[in-house]
Amino acid sequence: MADLGVSRRSLLRGSGAVGALAALTGCGVPAAYVKPGERAGRDRSAQDRSLVFANWPLYIDTDDHNPSKRPTLDTFEKRSGITVKYTEEINDNDEFFGKISPALMNHQETGRDLIVISDWMAARFVRLGWVEEMDRARQPNVARYLDPQLRSPAFDKGRKQSVPWQSGITGIAYNRRKVGHEIKHLSDLWAPDLRGKVTLLSGLDEAFALLMQGNGADITRWTAKDFDTMCDQVEKLVRTKQIRRFTGNDYIKDLSTGDVLACQAYSGDVIQLQADSPDIEFVVPEEGGELWAESMMIPNLARHKTNAEKLIDYYYEPAVAAKLAAWVNYVCPVPAAREVLASSKDKELADLADDPLIFPDDTMRKRLAIARDITSAERVEYAKRWNRIVGL
Repeated sequence: MADLGVSRRSLLRGSGAVGALAALTGCGVPAAYVKPGERAGRDRSAQDRSLVFANWPLYIDTDDHNPSKRPTLDTFEKRSGITVKYTEEINDNDEFFGKISPALMNHQETGRDLIVISDWMAARFVRLGWVEEMDRARQPNVARYLDPQLRSPAFDKGRKQSVPWQSGITGIAYNRRKVGHEIKHLSDLWAPDLRGKVTLLSGLDEAFALLMQGNGADITRWTAKDFDTMCDQVEKLVRTKQIRRFTGNDYIKDLSTGDVLACQAYSGDVIQLQADSPDIEFVVPEEGGELWAESMMIPNLARHKTNAEKLIDYYYEPAVAAKLAAWVNYVCPVPAAREVLASSKDKELADLADDPLIFPDDTMRKRLAIARDITSAERVEYAKRWNRIVGL
């Protein structure tokens, strides 16, 4: 299993941008929306056995001895006869949006057949009509094995236009030895003994749901009042210096060095940290944690839609999903992959099957929820307030 160092998820840089992005998605520019009948292009899959797959860095299995080789992807190419041009060009949701939005809003090809973006950004693509609906008849594995808890997010009911690549949990990470007691509730972060030793995520979309859950809000249907209450609370915590700062992926270093004792964190990061820092624990608060996904989507006018659908379905074979999960260490969207790992003769792999941060157990699942997205109408105002708090 590879040591990722910095996790893929923590490369994210929030949704703070409210410039050109907000102008496009928040102000309802009519030209940006693409009608259903104008989204499909001529599918060349039968004649051209290839596809272009754009993903994030460090988000697919590689050969330990030859990082240029990607075992699961190589196997797909051999089995299907389809050549995959795999690029790691997505480093930031907003940045990638800016890269391909001119083509999409002008009804032009993007040059990509498959992309992976965070669900809050995927929601914008769906609202703008920028992605094609998939043919589930060509994807029996997706239909059979997709995690029921991820099957129907608010932005894409029935998952017709998106399929999770990997999933994860936003919760609390803390150093149990240095804190000296268990942390079970989000409110435990506000205890006097942790003053100046707590960090929160800087990105609005990454941070808001867990903070609302700590206040008892139902994040599947949160309201403006829930948002304002959360912001009022965080503003006070900033003034009293309870919160040390707001972070991106650098919370990993702060937590491992002891500069921070507890923080808002991603489940996948903690699995990586625990290898060298066994005192670090990840907690889904009693009030709940946010379950999120980063999903595969087929952009409008894709030249190889059928080939892309085949690749998506391939990664939902439990054996393939197990190999990917063992490498990336995020929540696997294919629960059936757990049995594959459990039967492994490799103890390290078999142990992953019992890790609730990769395969959440029933107790943990009861506390997980998928937040409704921030709508276009809400985004500009909410991002401005959050950015003032964070200091962006």
